[in-house]
Amino acid sequence: QVQLVESGGGLVQTGGSLRLSCVTSGLTFSSYAMGWFRQAPGKEREFVATISANERTTYYSDSVKGRFTISRDNAKNTVYLQMNSLKPEDTAVYYCARRYIALPSTNSGYYDYWGQGTQVTVSS
Repeated sequence: QVQLVESGGGLVQTGGSLRLSCVTSGLTFSSYAMGWFRQAPGKEREFVATISANERTTYYSDSVKGRFTISRDNAKNTVYLQMNSLKPEDTAVYYCARRYIALPSTNSGYYDYWGQGTQVTVSS
């Protein structure tokens, strides 16, 4: 059974940092690209960051580029999202997801397994 479990969310002030983790099980983690997406209240889910299976390629949304960093530890079956210089508009539920091939994608439709999400709230 494939499982993705996010953690690390919470309440932080503007300018603060958080590190999200997504631990996976039931899949050959090192074979697949992984992604982070987020959904704010009343908005559609949006792409945040993605990383290839071999860690060599990453993509970011323009809204987080330069502030967020995606990484992965294939030995620990875990993908991370380091979030710095947080802003109130970063407030959302953050989801990790597995893409079904090794190459990354910004399109949520190309991801087949999703975690339950972790809440990130940035106060002004």
